[in-house]
Amino acid sequence: MMRMAFASSLLLAGAMFSVPAIAARDPGTSGHPAGYVTIVAKAADVGIGFTWGDGTLKYHGHTYHFGVKGVDVAAVGYSKVVGHGRVYNLNSLHDFDGTYAAANGEATLGSGLGGRILKNGNGVEIRIDDVSKGARLAGAAQGIELTLR
Repeated sequence: MMRMAFASSLLLAGAMFSVPAIAARDPGTSGHPAGYVTIVAKAADVGIGFTWGDGTLKYHGHTYHFGVKGVDVAAVGYSKVVGHGRVYNLNSLHDFDGTYAAANGEATLGSGLGGRILKNGNGVEIRIDDVSKGARLAGAAQGIELTLR
């Protein structure tokens, strides 16, 4: 249960900016996407949250699979997220792997619609628009790890 909450919290709360932050800096306004992602993740939380899941990256005409995992603190509940997004500043497939950071928390009760901007240490940015389902309240995020398989 803690492992589930850890991964989910990381994806949902650990790797997100608030919707106003997205409006203030939309990476899509500075160029064309280098690729596209779809992420399916679950989060379960009781104090410390876990996020886990899978995703696909479409890049240069190929589809690559990746894993999602993360952790969060001060979270309670369960949710499932299906996210679709655009990838920017991906100059090499090797740059995709890493821990993506974001800020703020997430609150979902029933169904929620939100957006996130994730950025890793290689400068890769992912803009995700997602629909989450479930009931969860999460606080400060620690980051989410995306790893190609």
